[in-house]
Amino acid sequence: MPIKNGEQYIDRLKRSNASVWIHGEKVNVPIPSHPAFAGLISTQAELYDMQSREELRSVMTYESPTTGEPVGLSFLQPANRSDLERRRSMMKVWAEAHHGFLGRAPDYMNTGMMAFGSAAGLLNELHPTYAENMKAYYEYCRENDITLSHAFIVPHTARLSTLMKTLEEPDAPRVIEKTKDGLVVSGAFLLATQGVTAEEILIFPPPLPSIYEENPHAFAIAIPHDLPGVKFICRESFVSGASAFDFPLSSRYEEMDTLVVLDHVLVPHERVLLYGDEHMAVRFIEESHFHMHAGHQVLCRNIAKTEFLLGTVESIIQSLGLRTYTQVIEKAAEVIATLETLKALLTASEANAQLDRWGTMLPDAKPLSAASYLFPKLYPRMLEIVQLLGASGLVMIPGEDDFRSDVADEIGRYLRGIDISAKDRVGLFRLAWEMSSSSFAGRQSLYERFFFGDAVKVSTRLYHGYSEKDTFAETVKRFLT
Repeated sequence: MPIKNGEQYIDRLKRSNASVWIHGEKVNVPIPSHPAFAGLISTQAELYDMQSREELRSVMTYESPTTGEPVGLSFLQPANRSDLERRRSMMKVWAEAHHGFLGRAPDYMNTGMMAFGSAAGLLNELHPTYAENMKAYYEYCRENDITLSHAFIVPHTARLSTLMKTLEEPDAPRVIEKTKDGLVVSGAFLLATQGVTAEEILIFPPPLPSIYEENPHAFAIAIPHDLPGVKFICRESFVSGASAFDFPLSSRYEEMDTLVVLDHVLVPHERVLLYGDEHMAVRFIEESHFHMHAGHQVLCRNIAKTEFLLGTVESIIQSLGLRTYTQVIEKAAEVIATLETLKALLTASEANAQLDRWGTMLPDAKPLSAASYLFPKLYPRMLEIVQLLGASGLVMIPGEDDFRSDVADEIGRYLRGIDISAKDRVGLFRLAWEMSSSSFAGRQSLYERFFFGDAVKVSTRLYHGYSEKDTFAETVKRFLT
């Protein structure tokens, strides 16, 4: 199939038989009909529709190397800097459409799957069958425009740290049987964001050590999200209502996070991307450069999000007439400096890109790692600035129904701003509330803080990947001798 449109995306989810639980009940309606998922699915359908628009076709797609049909450009394996910039332009269009609030927009895993498929040669010597499976699955996703989620994180009870503390075998995901039809897998995985609203899920947990030659904890699989034995247990939904006026962000961009439980799931052999080799599992994540390719997409998204935050900050300043206050301008300047820093890091990552051993143009890791380190620290500060500027205006936010009620005249009189009507001002401050202070905002802030792991993992990745530090240390030594 060529690229899909929004209607096709929705239709695939309507036909899904996924086992989904939310608020203590099993979902027994088509996924696109459920209020916890409807707004997000509608938003992503709009993203897919953009691929078919004539004026955007050349920006959003490229010719499949297999069929010549148009496929999503975020699947592109960049062969040169021009390809890298072209892919970034496509990701920028989608990021600006959702203003950076979709951490798992489809291009995130499209890019990640490209990294895996392009590096499949790493498996050739020891695991040629898995190498073919990896390449074939990348091609399948690209040619069918699959919406893909992933689960890499295991619960605390499944981690090596638990084993060291309790001396009990962790309840870790594992292959419990090999059959002629495939591997039987059981276990649980945390935080599969958009697992319900994607068509398939890639599962690649960090393996526990094992005494067996074939480590049952070391595996990577890719499966439809409604495969028998797969269950999604959702957290509380942060969609506060369907009104785009009252809830401008959560009604559109609330991505559900889930606990994914696999209960004796039979994974066909062709959907097994790696099994048994714990050392290769660790190597493959690193040497496929997953974090760098995904980090390139993430930085495009974070720039769009920061631009939207700056737009909100400036709108508050204008609506309240605050441009003459130096303490206000200083806060806005912080957001501007953050935005320009991120843009400079993106430019540097592309300008210093180099071909990797797989023939893929790899963005420079140093600026991308720096961005991954900085943004989780800067994002909460930008939300604080929205709170400080919005102040009481973030609390006094009547709803859409109030403007149709008998008190509409009073609201219109007393809540208007500088050259802005009361309804437009309230709409702005409802946006600022959802952005900075709501349950949706809290989840977004936590999500950004731990997007690529905790602060120690992110800083370790930056430190050990920054080889120039040794050169600078030598400069100091020579200076002191």
